[in-house]
Amino acid sequence: MDKKRKRKNTALPLLLAALTLAGAGLWWGNYTISTEEYTFTSRRLPEGWDGARIVVLSDLHGRRFGRDNSRLLEAVRKARPDIIALVGDLVDEWSGTEYLRPLLRGLTAMAPTYFVSGNHEWAAGAMSELTPLLKECGVTYLSNTFVTLERNGGAIAVAGIDDPNGFADQKTPQEVARDVRDAIGDGFWLLLAHRNTHFETDYAALGADLTLSGHGHGGLWRLPFTDGLVDTNLHLFPSFTSGFYHCNDEGCEGAEVFVSRGLGNSPKWAFRLFNRPQVAVITLKKG
Repeated sequence: MDKKRKRKNTALPLLLAALTLAGAGLWWGNYTISTEEYTFTSRRLPEGWDGARIVVLSDLHGRRFGRDNSRLLEAVRKARPDIIALVGDLVDEWSGTEYLRPLLRGLTAMAPTYFVSGNHEWAAGAMSELTPLLKECGVTYLSNTFVTLERNGGAIAVAGIDDPNGFADQKTPQEVARDVRDAIGDGFWLLLAHRNTHFETDYAALGADLTLSGHGHGGLWRLPFTDGLVDTNLHLFPSFTSGFYHCNDEGCEGAEVFVSRGLGNSPKWAFRLFNRPQVAVITLKKG
């Protein structure tokens, strides 16, 4: 009898300790930020853009990292960006838009900031509120259009494509790419487009030197030797979920995409496993 009582007395503290560690691990993996450095090298990059740094943020989904997203802003500030790319799903059906105001103002105070819409902004009917807020805060909304940027005497274009959830009569990706070519010829250009799942089928053939996407959430649960276990639609073993990928199909040889793991979760019951919220920092190199 004494031995059984002793086992019970020992088991409860161990169980509590295990639950505490598991809870701490889940909190760390879902509410702390991982800043990760990448390099993109291209012989086509203008000399003036050698060493330029792009911060890529995606899929915030209403998440707050500190009051007014102060921890997220501090992570971006430490990255010393030349450009900030917001590649969709900053808001969703549950978040509203007003929480973004301090974040957007903080970002535009650091560097030129560019936004493209994601599927959730349109699904939530939030674009009518979000569009004027972006303009008020100094964010450039690339709604099937592009801008030309200069740095140290070199010029590149940054184009953006609205999510397919957007207006039915919006410009096609092919029309946007044609507009870019008409303006800069064979110059270097970046494409911002939310859906990672459309890279091989739609975006890879457009001719951009690098596409920046989100949407994949890193595959939610990242296990060793996988590209993520499930996507946001619960499909097993998705691809194109984190980092750089090449397209080697006919017609898009050499096209490259970078996919952000994002910052928030959707649906709301989802949680990340071995897949911390990400601030991605891409340094452009001429090579």
